[in-house]
Amino acid sequence: MSQPQAPAGGRGEPGPRPPSQRKTDGVCDAARRDASVFEAANIREWRGHDVVDPGDHRIGELEAVYVDTGTDLPSFGTVKVGMPTRHRLVFVPLDRATVGPGYLKVAYDKKQVKDAPSIGTDGELPAAAEQALFTHYGLAYQPGASGERRLARR
Repeated sequence: MSQPQAPAGGRGEPGPRPPSQRKTDGVCDAARRDASVFEAANIREWRGHDVVDPGDHRIGELEAVYVDTGTDLPSFGTVKVGMPTRHRLVFVPLDRATVGPGYLKVAYDKKQVKDAPSIGTDGELPAAAEQALFTHYGLAYQPGASGERRLARR
């Protein structure tokens, strides 16, 4: 006889996950922080989803992912914020980011993210602005060995 299953959203396993969240796609159960939040295996799949802060306050929508040019790993994301006629993209580090049902949770609070360096929705981060971005979040900045930029949009 099989064991009864806890209902979705209960204290047991969460309900069905989208394909991008299933264990077979590289997400390990041990990486989950609780029944519905786990480490992001492929952050690029989460474009268009809500971004929330540690207090579950909505910041905006994930628009793009920037990788570290030295490792080609996701480093920052851009989040679309602002009023519908005046959107802008703010940058937020993706270290310690976790995903839940329909959202990406970052380790930085809403105010700090909204005060971060930003670009227009069709803009590009100038290489000269990278250091200010890292400084805003208290992160160490080290340009490439030949002075090349550290972040690239993917």
